[in-house]
Amino acid sequence: MNDKRRNDLIGGLLLISIGALVLVAKFVDLPDLPNMGLLFLPALGALFMLAGILSRNAGLMVPGGILSGIGWAAYLVAGPFTWGTETQEGGIFLLTFALGWVSITVVSALFAKKTIWGTLIPAAVLAAVGGALFFGGAFMDVLEVAGRLWPLALIAAGVAVIFKAARRMEVSEKAKA
Repeated sequence: MNDKRRNDLIGGLLLISIGALVLVAKFVDLPDLPNMGLLFLPALGALFMLAGILSRNAGLMVPGGILSGIGWAAYLVAGPFTWGTETQEGGIFLLTFALGWVSITVVSALFAKKTIWGTLIPAAVLAAVGGALFFGGAFMDVLEVAGRLWPLALIAAGVAVIFKAARRMEVSEKAKA
């Protein structure tokens, strides 16, 4: 089966699965399972991940990781991790959401034709902020300082881009001579 037909088949199965999931949620009442509705996003994320794995398409893994991260984060904060303070719950939410972003890189490296590395950047930021919120104290102080000084990173990046461009022009002019 060629890639186009396989991708169409997987896309159709994904739509059918999402529709079936929503339809079941409309008509089936499961009062014995607390926070059951919060499992919708992780299930949807899992469907996108599965579609990405089956089609070897990393593009489908992106919504899969994001939906799974947000879904599991909401589930954990509403259920097992209600013991913490609001700040700690925010930390747990962000740390779990960061894992969703990391899962995109891991799953794409294992199953896709192309590994997506860029998702590690938001994962690192979310994990840093989430860790600071969860642990508090000195970590929050560091987060506050970083919140004030982060524009320095933009300035440094701008200087680096200008120096790199100047070096390229210099090399180009030497090549012409």
